[in-house]
Amino acid sequence: MTAPIVIVGAGLAGLRTAEELRRAGYDGELVLVGEESRLPYDRPPLSKQFVRGETDDTTLRPRAFFAEKKIDLRLNTEAVGVDTEARRICLADDSTLAYDQLIIATGLRPRRLPGLPDLTGVHVLRGHAHAAALRAELADAATALVVGAGFIGCELAASFRAHGVAVVLVEPQPTPLASVLGAEVGALVAAMHRDEGVDLRCGTGLDSLLADDAGRVRGAKLSDGTEIVADLVVIAVGSRPATEWLTDSGIALAEPSTGGGVLADEVGRTSAEGVWAVGDVAAWPHGTGLRKRVEHWTNAGEQAKLLACALLGAEPSTAARVPYFWSDQYDVKIQALGTPNATDDVQIVSADGRKFLAYYSRGGNLTGVVGAGMTAQVMKARAKIAAAAPVTDLLTPS
Repeated sequence: MTAPIVIVGAGLAGLRTAEELRRAGYDGELVLVGEESRLPYDRPPLSKQFVRGETDDTTLRPRAFFAEKKIDLRLNTEAVGVDTEARRICLADDSTLAYDQLIIATGLRPRRLPGLPDLTGVHVLRGHAHAAALRAELADAATALVVGAGFIGCELAASFRAHGVAVVLVEPQPTPLASVLGAEVGALVAAMHRDEGVDLRCGTGLDSLLADDAGRVRGAKLSDGTEIVADLVVIAVGSRPATEWLTDSGIALAEPSTGGGVLADEVGRTSAEGVWAVGDVAAWPHGTGLRKRVEHWTNAGEQAKLLACALLGAEPSTAARVPYFWSDQYDVKIQALGTPNATDDVQIVSADGRKFLAYYSRGGNLTGVVGAGMTAQVMKARAKIAAAAPVTDLLTPS
């Protein structure tokens, strides 16, 4: 009997890959392995609608879907190693699972700051269990500290303010999102948060946590020496790819200094025969040809289509893919198209209150567009970004 195709990681990327394999005509055995107990669920709402109590369920597909598509969904099943010669996955319960083709879709794990005590009331956010614990404590909180003003930190600060919680948001960079979108756009985001009453402190970080006698957090000391009161603390300092189970596998991994992850080609093939990688954990070629991870919701689905096509021997699509991502903060949707980078040349072409539009370029060629409350203006730049058109094409009135 032929071994199955096994997908390790039952998040969005793993689910989309299973769906694309079936859509492309694969009718063999298909196993989807996930370490969590929940059905595959959507993560973006966790920092927004879910933590605010506006929705209780972010499940992507009901259980009946997996039976209908003949996808063997195995939850509470953690992969801890892989033997690429024998084509077997080692599981946490000491059993093994044979595969014909292996697809790595294990996603990310939240980063934690070293040296912090294990206190009640201190949270990270990645999975449903994290969000549920945070939501439960938010109901009784009056003050909160969010460490890290990336997208998750900013979204949580906005969600907490919606609950009337006093928020201190600290960020070592000069502005929120500075390391992702640059200080120019970051300054516009900073103004929005301050306008909503967030105590935003840039150029500073967390030094230590303060606890009461019961082992619950009561505040923090910041790197500038100030102390603040906080009923709850969220550490939102980014994520790392979940590749620890691949350490001795021989599968080539990217250096941590470049973002880490599983190195793959333009359709997801890794260095090991019969092993593929998709989603947040996968470092595919992007833009300049350098391989890097792209942590966007839409990217997972686009990669899944290419991978399924290539795995089944079909000609993969060569259509230009323009990455897209968004972040909802307060009543504003911040959207980004392309590959904007903090080191790009940034031109703010419109800034009116909470609405803004910025063009990003390298060497005079358009790399991305970021806008807030300006959906049409962002989306109409897709073709020019795909063509790496001169940024002057957008700056010159037609």
